[in-house]
Amino acid sequence: MAPPRAQDSHAPSALRKALARAEVRRKWRAFSLTLPLLVFLLLTLLVPIAALLQRAVENPEVANALPGTMRALDGWDRRDAPPAAAYAALVGDLARLPDRSDAGALARRLNSEVPGARSMVMGAYRDLPFDGTPDAIKERLLGADPRWGEAPFWRAIAKNGARWTPDYLLASVDLQRDALGQVERMPEEQRAFGGILLRTFHISLVVTLVCLLVGYPLAWWLASLPARSANVLMILVLVPFWTSILVRVAAWIVLLQSEGLVNRGLMGLGLIEQPLALLFNRTGVVIAMVHILLPFMILPLYSVMKSVPPTYLRAAVSLGSSPIAAFFRVYVPQTYPGIGAGALLVFILAIGYYVTPALLGGADDQMLSYYIARYTNVEVNWGMACALGALLLAATLLLYGVYRRMGKAELSLG
Repeated sequence: MAPPRAQDSHAPSALRKALARAEVRRKWRAFSLTLPLLVFLLLTLLVPIAALLQRAVENPEVANALPGTMRALDGWDRRDAPPAAAYAALVGDLARLPDRSDAGALARRLNSEVPGARSMVMGAYRDLPFDGTPDAIKERLLGADPRWGEAPFWRAIAKNGARWTPDYLLASVDLQRDALGQVERMPEEQRAFGGILLRTFHISLVVTLVCLLVGYPLAWWLASLPARSANVLMILVLVPFWTSILVRVAAWIVLLQSEGLVNRGLMGLGLIEQPLALLFNRTGVVIAMVHILLPFMILPLYSVMKSVPPTYLRAAVSLGSSPIAAFFRVYVPQTYPGIGAGALLVFILAIGYYVTPALLGGADDQMLSYYIARYTNVEVNWGMACALGALLLAATLLLYGVYRRMGKAELSLG
């Protein structure tokens, strides 16, 4: 009888090992199914974000193009023009550039620091080669352009000699480094991005509030309908998803112009005597953005409202509460998760809008994304464009963090 008892004692251990192996296989199978999605997110989301953050602090143009000049400027007091050796080193570095495009990239980078530097650099590049002593080279450069004797241009070279710089990120919040490297606020006439960021937040907040005011009663009405009717009407809510943004913006241009359908309808009803200015201003931008983003508010609200039992309102009314008080004290608090999710989604999408404000707004209605596109396509300043993109990313993450903390606080209070 002893051998059977020994076999029975080993059975639980073998069973545990078999269950453990089965659990490991289940986890690996689940991981293998999600691996393609993880790789896709890594390549399309995380890698571009990492590249954006890197380019926002990368400063390769001066460091790559003028290594000898940086060595010649080592120890320079940055007050007066540098010694003649720096002029000779600059000419030598320009002569070693492999292509004219490299000189153009250097000129654009320095021109963003000192206006006029582009013409100085490209003029010197066209006059190559330079022969003679450092003093002779200096005299020739000064004869071609007296601005070579001014210290601000050389300070821009010395300040941007490092491959990594905080200048783009500082400029995105209206800060800069002085000639000695100390951080200071930009002169008042040069401060721009702080106001643009506030304008972006203001427009996004207005659009979010209007979407909430319009979308909440519509979502409540849809949630109160039978499922068949609600599904049919939900198709109308989703119609904007099936239409190109450019088509919708073009339609709003037709509707909102002075002779458009909106102004003609208002004048036909006798509500106005003259056409309203609804196009190429803040009003047109808000109207079009609300139309485009409204489904992103309705869908979270609708999903939460469908889970609220209608018996709660009837119970509150049967206990003596008025219908309006019961709605705001019993029903609305249960939809806070939908309000928070919809508002966060609409606001985050709104702060990144570019096409709608660019086509329907005026000069004072452009949001931060417009300037990101401008620095990318017109100014060809990738560092500044990536710094502004990083600023938008930081604002989005901050908003999401605030939303998460508010959600946890509500859960703890509940």
